[in-house]
Amino acid sequence: MPIRSSLYSETGVVHLLSSAPRQADANSTGMDLRDADSAALLFTVGANGDTLSGSVYIELEVEESDDNSTWNDVANLDLTNYATGTTNTGTAAKIVANAGAANSYLVGYKGNKRYIRGVVNITGTHTTGTPVGVVGLRGNNHYQPANVNT
Repeated sequence: MPIRSSLYSETGVVHLLSSAPRQADANSTGMDLRDADSAALLFTVGANGDTLSGSVYIELEVEESDDNSTWNDVANLDLTNYATGTTNTGTAAKIVANAGAANSYLVGYKGNKRYIRGVVNITGTHTTGTPVGVVGLRGNNHYQPANVNT
């Protein structure tokens, strides 16, 4: 039987954005991909605090950067899965119904920039807000950065 690597030993977990009710747009901190061969973002969405619809919705997006300062939307082809019918490229999910809340959304990054971050775009009036947080996953690490918890 072949020896398998442990997911635990191969994956670094990085806290990027605390889960909190979002009434306005929010950007996570950037995740440094230096010396990592793969990456993904996990968006955690809690129970909706507002009724979601075609005019009151949440978009979960991925941005990339060379310098952790200037950010651009990730091209759809550089994501493992993306939402269609959205305004911006790099959208992992568009939550337009209450059934889309209280879920987790995982999106892999295939691009070549050094940094990525999660973006929560809020459209319409969100009076109560829906909790959203972002966790980064670094795969096949050549080393564990100081800010990574494993």
